[in-house]
Amino acid sequence: MNAAVVGAGSWGTALALLLARNGHTVRLVGRSPDEISSILEHRENLRYLPGFPLPANIEPSLLQDLTAAQAEGADMFVIAVPSGAVREICQQWDELCHSDYLGTVAIAAKGLEVGTAKLMAEVVLEEIPAAKVAVLSGPNLAVEIARGIPTVAVAAAYETVVAESVAAAFHSRRFRVAPRCDVVGVEIAGALKNVLAIGAGMSDGIGFGDNTKAAFLSRGLVEMAALGLAMGGKIETFLGPAGVGDLFATAVSQLSRNYRFGKLIATGYSFAEALETIGQVVEGISSSEAALILGAKFGVELPVISAVDAVMRGQVSPQGGVELLMDRPIRPA
Repeated sequence: MNAAVVGAGSWGTALALLLARNGHTVRLVGRSPDEISSILEHRENLRYLPGFPLPANIEPSLLQDLTAAQAEGADMFVIAVPSGAVREICQQWDELCHSDYLGTVAIAAKGLEVGTAKLMAEVVLEEIPAAKVAVLSGPNLAVEIARGIPTVAVAAAYETVVAESVAAAFHSRRFRVAPRCDVVGVEIAGALKNVLAIGAGMSDGIGFGDNTKAAFLSRGLVEMAALGLAMGGKIETFLGPAGVGDLFATAVSQLSRNYRFGKLIATGYSFAEALETIGQVVEGISSSEAALILGAKFGVELPVISAVDAVMRGQVSPQGGVELLMDRPIRPA
């Protein structure tokens, strides 16, 4: 397969390594001339994923230097940029492929569009209507994937054949990928787990124990699943790798930028200071606002996500967010 991974951060580089190790020819596409120049020179992503040399079948390229022939010759594009950049990337791509690209677009971004609260699959299809769209998700921390540590993932698409094709492209003995047809469930789980990971980091930053974090995450999982089901997702998704699996990995690992952001906020960092310290996009920030929009639209209460959002917006302190949840009326299970 000829694949192009758009996004030369840690996640995009890890996915490029996965595809290259499976024998595919991969173009790793970025937007920063300095970063792509560095990767070309050192054959390694020194800024975002140091310590993992790129094999010969990965070719770093600038997005603006792609030709129409190169773009149209890709069997699969993987979008691994932050969710806020997905529409812009697709619009730039339109200049190459004229919106009639018929290949596969595998979305590895986990988030909801700011303002519209749309799924990433919806955004891509609005800009590239003819594409065969899939979403890739699971407990997939970039550094661990690059190390070849065993994990699993889900490739979901509207058509079974597309899900199977994307799953086959990424699947290996160290990265087990199952095809699914629940695009909505996989996207909602992938977006909301980042919000909950911020809350888990806040809990640890305050100094609470595992009981508190477990209670918080279990209630958050209920909210995640309730919203996903209201939107047409399947409960199996939220109980599997793309749901509870991804939530666990993101909410407990020091490798998770969302978890670290929440912990910094709870230990006295300002919003801006925490973002600067992380140095990368924290997807849960925008996803919390979008999730609340969807909750209102579909009539689903999201008190846990609301509390995390209130803390991030500076409306209450981290301790105050906990009190908001602890003071809620108890309802029969």
